[in-house]
Amino acid sequence: MIARIWQGKTAAKKFNDYTEFLKKVAVPDYKKTKGFVSLTFLKRIENDEGHFTLITFWENLDVIKNFAGADFEKAKYYPEDTNFLLEFEEKVVHYEVFA
Repeated sequence: MIARIWQGKTAAKKFNDYTEFLKKVAVPDYKKTKGFVSLTFLKRIENDEGHFTLITFWENLDVIKNFAGADFEKAKYYPEDTNFLLEFEEKVVHYEVFA
């Protein structure tokens, strides 16, 4: 199993709206992908910024490539993200889950 980790940042005033967007759009998108196992979304406010960490779990790298494309290390964004995010990380990080 592979864990894929992405991090994003919003202004604190957009924190709750982005949380709702993620639950409405992103979470269902991940869940409909064959080979998707599960996800954990983490959030916190620090210094007037909302910080988000998404950890998704996948059966293998081929499944991730089906979801994210051939350049599977590139972060996947939704058009609406431009309304919320302060910056756009170019890459995500992958880990092999061993326990």
